[in-house]
Amino acid sequence: MTQEKKLENKNILMIIASKNFRDEEYFIPFQIFQKEGAKIITASSKEGNVIGVHGGEAVSDLTLQKVEMKNFDAVVFIGGSGASEFFDDFDAHRIIGDVIKLDKILAAICIAPVILAKAGVLKGKNATVWSSTLDKVGVKELEVAGCDVFDKNIVTDGNIITANGPAVAEEFAKEIIKVILSK
Repeated sequence: MTQEKKLENKNILMIIASKNFRDEEYFIPFQIFQKEGAKIITASSKEGNVIGVHGGEAVSDLTLQKVEMKNFDAVVFIGGSGASEFFDDFDAHRIIGDVIKLDKILAAICIAPVILAKAGVLKGKNATVWSSTLDKVGVKELEVAGCDVFDKNIVTDGNIITANGPAVAEEFAKEIIKVILSK
């Protein structure tokens, strides 16, 4: 008898930068979702090969312009310095708006919660974001957006899950699964 996979028949969209996405924030959740039976589609600003900050190679299946959220149960924005290409990106913001309208799961890790903040969906919400003693840009962006920022590894507020960096990639993936299964 084969064990049922938790995410059988679930579709997850992972959005990564065309260069300098954070490798472990993408590959660790990808493997966990895949192991649980999810169908994973990767999107970026371009199709084809994309490269992580540590040299990891991934394939972008489609561009953000082609994303239709009705086809997905969750969207996961991956961090790393390259994620800044989506801070003010029209299509990233359109996707985020569609996620909220369709009551889907919205997740972001590392600096990627700034994308959610700039899309206007964190007002009055609780979230976390990557920061350091020398770099509080992410925290400031979330606060400007009207978000309550917490210095925690992972913060879940309804269907929105945020995490503060690569060290919690596995925990982040497990929280996303938990929220998907609770719907």
